[in-house]
Amino acid sequence: MLARLAHVIVRRRRAVIGAWVVLTLFGGFSAGQVSKRWFESFSIPGYSAYEANQRTLKTFGTGEQAPLVAVFHSAGKVTDAAGIKNAIAAAAKVNEGSRVSSFWSTGSDAYVSKDGHTTFAEIYPPGTPTFSSSVHIDQVRAKLKAATPAGVEANLTGRDPIIDASSGGGQGPSVLTEAVIGGAGSLVILFFVFGTLPAVLIPIAIAVASILNTFSLVWALTYVTNVSIIVQFLIALVGLGVAIDYALLMIFRFRDELREGEDVETALVETMTHAGRSVIVSGSTVAVGLLSMVILPLPFIRSIGIGGMLIPAVSVIAAITLAPALLATLGTRINSVRLLPKRFVDSGHPEDGWWGRWAGLVMRRPVPVAAVGLVIVGTLVYSGLQLNPSEAQAKDFPGKGDAIAGRTALADAGVSPGVMKPFDVLVEHGASRQPIVDKLRATEGIAAAVAPPDWRRGSSSLVEAFPTSDGASKQVRSTIKRVRAALNGTGGTLGGVAAEDRDFVKAVYSNFPYVLGFVVLVTFILLARAFRSLVLPVKAVILNLVSLAAAYGIIVFIFQQGHGSEAIWNVHATQSIIPWIPLMIFAFLFGLSMDYEVFMLTRMREAYDESGDTKHSVALGLARTGKLVTSAALVLMFAFFVLSSSPGVDIKQFGIGLAAGIIFDATVIRALLVPALMRLLGRWNWWLPTWAARPLRTRPSDPFAEARPATESA
Repeated sequence: MLARLAHVIVRRRRAVIGAWVVLTLFGGFSAGQVSKRWFESFSIPGYSAYEANQRTLKTFGTGEQAPLVAVFHSAGKVTDAAGIKNAIAAAAKVNEGSRVSSFWSTGSDAYVSKDGHTTFAEIYPPGTPTFSSSVHIDQVRAKLKAATPAGVEANLTGRDPIIDASSGGGQGPSVLTEAVIGGAGSLVILFFVFGTLPAVLIPIAIAVASILNTFSLVWALTYVTNVSIIVQFLIALVGLGVAIDYALLMIFRFRDELREGEDVETALVETMTHAGRSVIVSGSTVAVGLLSMVILPLPFIRSIGIGGMLIPAVSVIAAITLAPALLATLGTRINSVRLLPKRFVDSGHPEDGWWGRWAGLVMRRPVPVAAVGLVIVGTLVYSGLQLNPSEAQAKDFPGKGDAIAGRTALADAGVSPGVMKPFDVLVEHGASRQPIVDKLRATEGIAAAVAPPDWRRGSSSLVEAFPTSDGASKQVRSTIKRVRAALNGTGGTLGGVAAEDRDFVKAVYSNFPYVLGFVVLVTFILLARAFRSLVLPVKAVILNLVSLAAAYGIIVFIFQQGHGSEAIWNVHATQSIIPWIPLMIFAFLFGLSMDYEVFMLTRMREAYDESGDTKHSVALGLARTGKLVTSAALVLMFAFFVLSSSPGVDIKQFGIGLAAGIIFDATVIRALLVPALMRLLGRWNWWLPTWAARPLRTRPSDPFAEARPATESA
């Protein structure tokens, strides 16, 4: 089928290119339109804390935002200072409808340090947080300081002000900026990969067409279902990397065929038959990784899965239609307009170059090569097992300024870090608050509990409680369980940001085994059919999971444990990894790293079908795809590394995790472990018995029963 498609494209190449130009221009228009339709909610329907916060929001107008914490310190008794109450009111008025608790609204010493010199107030902004929402931190701080009486020092801190301080108050590069920077970096890499102008520009053209046409499909999708705003980042960065990867594969194969003396049309048919098939299998594995997100019970993550699936789908279509049309138009001119000195331009057989020599070494010494790879992998996997998916504690955020000064003032005064993300207990149906307050005060892990008099609306009311530890700490997890047990039968439901954060982690990671099982099963079936083997897909899936664990180990080592993060990114050890990051790294990395496996195995299987010699096939496949895989990984690595320039700690973790994971996979996994293990497995690589081939609707492969040439190596 792909061969027939190649012949059609050769004859209709101008029409194909023209159609893509029109669609891509429309995609530019679509990108502007879809920017008005992104879904920005982060709902967790069905989970207790989220539902309690939603009812609180409906009744009180607040409950979803983390509170801003106003801190006051004086040399004398701070509660005797006149005017602090007015300063709190002035700060709260910036976000109209804010809910407030303090010593002055409750009369409780829970808001005052033991030495009496420091006090704080909780200011809960109204509304629901989104990517574009603002709680006007600078304005609140200005009003607070302006109204604070002389002799009292005021600071505004809290979760959002601390995050703002840690990111320098910046928003980071836009999607367009990230795509442009990533594209520029890709151009530089492609110059050294190909050395000729047409070969450099085709992957960029494929990437632009893929990205903009994906925006067209996503725009249409927004009229069917909500699509998370996060999808725009996926389209820009994954689209850039994947589309260039697939274009690289097509160009590498086309140039190989021309080098072998084939005419343009024959070279294109061979390219489509082999590289085109590889692109389809690769795109399917990436799509499966992203589509697996629909299993999670979180609407915005499900929308990421559905929207993200379109990225590899469009990239595959562009690679097997637009790329062949461009190659057919250029023909042998693909190697014209040299950009580098001739000695740097790849013109000989890959087997005679560096990768050929490396392949020969691996075939001669598979055990030592595998051992080296396993030691490196084992070290990183061990680090990955220490992963702690949680929001960073307030004390672990970097930065300077007023928010950090306020955090320090609370800590120096001995105030619990739990005041940054207090517990809010929603009391409904007219139930009494005092028994709940008494139970909370008696619960281990609770520093104080207060029932502010003005926190009543009809038959509903609220109780505020301060845990003894930070709302993101491991200790607070047990406190949340004890509080929920204490609230049974009282008419109260635990809410607040800390409890909802734990619900998010539970929603993701309690369902993660189902996501993993779905991805592994579907990927296994795809690869087993594509390569007519039961052993190769098992090896591929296991190595991909190992590679994923190693990528987790890298971000744990750098960010959670703090080795190099402060020196390079000014982020000291956070002792945790933000919860959504491991999930998204899995969705990206599993499919993208499987691309490289597919690129290699396609060439190896093809060589084995021709020669029946495992050693020769593995060496040839590695020699001919080694440069392709590392080049593609460098392009992706740069695209993801751009993310680390964003000011937020979460985006730094995400970008570095993906960038390091991609390059680690392309080198240690694909260049060391894959060829070494295949050399050791010998004929077992190609084993597909009849009973397994039948449901896969493909031919069986029994290398032990089939006659092989005398050159066969184990």
